[in-house]
Amino acid sequence: MKALFSLCGLISVGFVLCISVYLVVSGIPAIQKIGLVDFLLGETWAPTNSTDPAYGILPFILTSIYGTAGAVLLGIPLGVLTSIFLAKVAPPKMAAVVRSAVQLLAGIPSVVYGLVGMIVLVPAIQALFNLTSGATLAAAIVVLTIMVLPSIINVSETALAAVPSEYEEASLALGATDMETFFRVSLPAAKNGIAAAIVLGVGRAIGEAMAIIMVSGNVANMPGLLDPVRFMTTAIASEMSYAAAGSLQREALFSIGLVLFLFILMINVFLNVFVKRRA
Repeated sequence: MKALFSLCGLISVGFVLCISVYLVVSGIPAIQKIGLVDFLLGETWAPTNSTDPAYGILPFILTSIYGTAGAVLLGIPLGVLTSIFLAKVAPPKMAAVVRSAVQLLAGIPSVVYGLVGMIVLVPAIQALFNLTSGATLAAAIVVLTIMVLPSIINVSETALAAVPSEYEEASLALGATDMETFFRVSLPAAKNGIAAAIVLGVGRAIGEAMAIIMVSGNVANMPGLLDPVRFMTTAIASEMSYAAAGSLQREALFSIGLVLFLFILMINVFLNVFVKRRA
């Protein structure tokens, strides 16, 4: 069994290495042809322009950063507070109902989130702000926030439930209230697990494509909260189907995948090294 487990671990690592090598080999040629500065800092993406094609992905990068940051900033407080409610405050029957709803939320396909957002959220934003289209960065942030909540809630609740009861009993014995105990004793004791929940939430937010392509407008604009935008993931998903094999456009899409891969890698390294170490 030890050999079997070791083999499974090596296979997983091998898959990651193969994906990494493939992205590097496929993504470097376009960057060499376009130029690293023009590719990363260019503000215009027009690969199908016959006279003056442009391959700048700065709008995609900034949109991905803003969208992920917005979803995480909204999702972390909601998720952590909900996990405290489930683990420490809610009556058992109510906690079971809410927990089942959260687990159901985690099992919903991303395309369903996008469909509901397109039918309900996008028209609401359009009417609320009197826009020509409600498919904006704001709609994408709301959808991403809902999608990251199950990961944050489930992992955070597990971490809070694992806190030894002696910690809380000692705090209550010293005269602390229930809320003071939850926030000043239980939450700090579970911070490693909550940090892991944040890592999972960030990974879910930045890697999502199908739901976002339905609510963000999918337009290569510089990011604005009430403007149609395009994420790095949606740029790949929307153009890969018609990009000609061997064309610079197709190679540039692989380069976007390489940038996205490096972006996710840097975020995970930062969260694991700094957030967990501080935790």
